[in-house]
Amino acid sequence: MLLSEAGNVATKINTILEEGNIDLLKNAETIALYVVGNKREELIDFAEVEGISWAKYSLTLALKLEWIHALRRTLWQLLRENDPLNSSSNFAGDFYELEQTINDGIDEFLNSFFISYSNYKDELIMNQRKLVEHLSVPIIPVSSSIAVLPMIGMFDSYRMDIIEEKVLNEISKLRINTLIIDLSGITDMDEYTVAIFQQVLTGIKLMGSKSILTGLRPQLARKMVHLGTNMKNTEIKGTLQQALDEYFEIKA
Repeated sequence: MLLSEAGNVATKINTILEEGNIDLLKNAETIALYVVGNKREELIDFAEVEGISWAKYSLTLALKLEWIHALRRTLWQLLRENDPLNSSSNFAGDFYELEQTINDGIDEFLNSFFISYSNYKDELIMNQRKLVEHLSVPIIPVSSSIAVLPMIGMFDSYRMDIIEEKVLNEISKLRINTLIIDLSGITDMDEYTVAIFQQVLTGIKLMGSKSILTGLRPQLARKMVHLGTNMKNTEIKGTLQQALDEYFEIKA
């Protein structure tokens, strides 16, 4: 009965279980028992734990809202079907009809409200993240044709997409002939991020510029080798200082 009421959530139960290790059916039973048993403190504590779990695994509020609505409708339906007064009382029938009308209206408002709220907040967060990522990709000119890009911290596919966009734009804007990419601040990248990074290097070459990698750590170097990353068109130096010394003929 709960699954039939759940709509979109029912089809995504396996995905939610896999992504967040959240057993929706078991948790629904727990919520129902707390609600029917009027165990408010336990209900609030459980809600707080659930909130953290859903936020941690980036599961949407819209899905959770739909699931809770389905649980509430199921509880009322069970109560109506098992109410001994329902078959013999017009008042009971009218009461459940009124309950359904009121709750359906409130559900429609809450669904629309939370979807609108969530979409707008997600858009704001994405725009803010994009701004921060752009600011955290400093391309530093060291001469009229040479620039340095220090890469620091954790890199995922999203951040690498930002780097690709900014690098290609800055090469055109600043007329960069040589871009020295220092990787000493990065310990590792996942397989997909490495693939995008290789696309960045290819894009630099297509823009008519040369890329030089410095500070490549052993763990990342091994991963690139195992993934068959093509570095034939990329010069590699041990350190950023070594690359700068050679280009500016500065003795260490």
